[in-house]
Amino acid sequence: MSYKVILVGGSGLIGSCLLSELRSSDEISDILLVARSASGISDPKIRELILNFDDLDSHAEELKADIIFSCLGTTTGKTPDANLYRKIDLEYPLKMLHIGMNKGLKQFHIVTSIGADAASSNSYLKLKGELENSLKSSGVPSLHIYQPSFLKGERREKRPAEIIMNILSVIIDPLLIGPLKKYKSIKAKTVAKTMLKQSLKDLKGTFIYPSIQIQNLS
Repeated sequence: MSYKVILVGGSGLIGSCLLSELRSSDEISDILLVARSASGISDPKIRELILNFDDLDSHAEELKADIIFSCLGTTTGKTPDANLYRKIDLEYPLKMLHIGMNKGLKQFHIVTSIGADAASSNSYLKLKGELENSLKSSGVPSLHIYQPSFLKGERREKRPAEIIMNILSVIIDPLLIGPLKKYKSIKAKTVAKTMLKQSLKDLKGTFIYPSIQIQNLS
């Protein structure tokens, strides 16, 4: 069986790794990249829909696929406006899901974070938790939520704090044993591989993958 998929957030760390996995999979026949700017990629499998995400509703007819992968996200450094931050991390993914469901969507896969909790005092984890709760109540036939810990990989833009954490993780990861093992860093490519692998199983229901399970499934 071959699948038509939509990828949102394909220029980010996990998204770019996932795009590479999708391109090389024989079971993925068509990839629609939904983004604010063109990728510059030339591939017969890939189509691009360049838009303002506030206008998603007006592109509903184009957002038909078997599977949607959402790797959309931002940081307070890139998006200091709290309202826009909420749109990118919560409202846009939910809008993509609901439009997709109206067009016969079978699966929705999304990256949140380890520790996501709507009751958290941490604003980032609280927002991710709110997103997860909304997704769980959506009624989508197959929902997959991936909760990675600190991500390792080469980003297009250099983040000094992440460069330091990448170095420190070499020392810290071996010390994280027992209950702390779930906090070990994980490669973005590992998350991407697991996302594709789980999508090809055509599972029904809601599935939440903590970082350690993502590692084991890859």
